[in-house]
Amino acid sequence: MANLEVHAHLKIRPGQLEGFRVQVAELMRLTREKDTQTIRYDWFINEDGTECEVHEAYLSEQGLIEHNAHVMDARAILFGKYAHDHRMTVFSEISQELRELGNKHAGGIAVYSFLQGLETAAAV
Repeated sequence: MANLEVHAHLKIRPGQLEGFRVQVAELMRLTREKDTQTIRYDWFINEDGTECEVHEAYLSEQGLIEHNAHVMDARAILFGKYAHDHRMTVFSEISQELRELGNKHAGGIAVYSFLQGLETAAAV
């Protein structure tokens, strides 16, 4: 499992769905134009438009750090006006630097280590 996978969960502020969508489009624009290691950045909204999941993947941990630098200002607007309760989950071992970013921008970060997959035998 060489790539870094991240899931973010957030809630959309009541009455702010349209503004949320506009700000997400800005985050997508910045990601497309500036990122060099982002391989997935998919946004999903639940049926009633109150919560969102973002599924992200990067070539390396440095890719997420790079992405963070590129979207920092636009993300601050997203959470300042349109969203709250940001939680992140990472599926990989991570550095202290990335843990600190998670603490600063998402109130912490849950870390899961790879156990087993279809392409690898279980370590028993």
